[in-house]
Amino acid sequence: MVPRTIETFLQQARRRFPVLLVAGARQVGKSTLLESMRESDRRLVTLDDPILLELARRDAALFLQRFPPPVLIDEVQYAPQLLPHIKMLVDKLQRPDLFWLTGSQPFHLMRGVSESLAGRVAVVRLQGFSERERLLRAADEIFDPSPEAIQKRLLGLPPPNLKQLYKNIWLGSFPAVVLGNHEDRDLYLSSYVQTYLQRDLRDLARVGDESAFLRFLRATAARTGQFLNHAGLARDVDISPATAKSWLSILITSGLVHLVEPWHSNLTKRMVRAPKLFFLDTGLAAWLTGWSTAETLESGAMAGAFLETWVAVELLKSWWHAGQEPPLYVWRDRDGVEIDLLIARDGKLYPIEVKKSAQPGSDAVRSFRALARSGKEPGLGSVICLSPHHIPITGDAWSIPITAL
Repeated sequence: MVPRTIETFLQQARRRFPVLLVAGARQVGKSTLLESMRESDRRLVTLDDPILLELARRDAALFLQRFPPPVLIDEVQYAPQLLPHIKMLVDKLQRPDLFWLTGSQPFHLMRGVSESLAGRVAVVRLQGFSERERLLRAADEIFDPSPEAIQKRLLGLPPPNLKQLYKNIWLGSFPAVVLGNHEDRDLYLSSYVQTYLQRDLRDLARVGDESAFLRFLRATAARTGQFLNHAGLARDVDISPATAKSWLSILITSGLVHLVEPWHSNLTKRMVRAPKLFFLDTGLAAWLTGWSTAETLESGAMAGAFLETWVAVELLKSWWHAGQEPPLYVWRDRDGVEIDLLIARDGKLYPIEVKKSAQPGSDAVRSFRALARSGKEPGLGSVICLSPHHIPITGDAWSIPITAL
């Protein structure tokens, strides 16, 4: 069992809330995590079992009589009928740590949870392994770009290694791939996509043409690290913009894609309002876009986009796995100035550029000057890169070795 960063938050939350919900895409380790925390008196019930699922849907009250708390219910999204009955039991028993739930369709599931269990549930979002978890250095600290925090994160770590970095990007973060035989990566991801198409889509939407949806999935993966353009995406797949919007919402709902919104305020009316699209597993995105090896990915046209995606997702995991919402944004104005990522924290905006370079110069941080128009105080800027050193680039920007993530 690889230690997961989010366990620290879960152990705190179970002492305060009657219900824990761990949500996320399929096969990111939700059940494994909660089973590793489960005591002997907490029963495990999975709604992947068709007999138990039929009972939960037909008679939720009887289901909960057969499986009273403390209980772990796996894949609860298949039986939303349980949620009101869980609420009634929680209100009756009036104590914490009763129900542990997992769900593979986060946003779809959240609607039912917010209506039925508001104020009674701690919701956390689990992703595949973070880099620090992969290195067996799980920590509950969120990413902090200050020099003191970066030096602490770098302790005991080797300098960046380009070959190993792109191998990790190409493999992705699914536990079965990271911990398994890497030669089986293609077979696993192929099966994952087929399972996703044939199973989850039945519950999320009606997709009449599975081949068109698979083309859409590939086209979306090819746009990871880019600003979203619904019309262009629809045109490339030969579907309507409305269908592209609907299908993209499915990818978001099922935890495969995340949109990082642009920063804007009343003082930044010249901002482009398009969000930036990131595939949440770089290995799956690389498989969908046909990069057959880590070496071809590193030398190919999408090397920069995949590197930025990997960095963005590591930052998102830093907050999600601490039980917090990421204060992460992007910047692009109508003058063409772009900043890869922004962290909004404590009244400041901390700009971040991602560079596939070991020696970024002052030109790498030129765009940071645009933050003077943001209405917020600019914080220390960062260039996350392949440099082995955490050193100043200018008076208000530092290079950060990518291993600090």
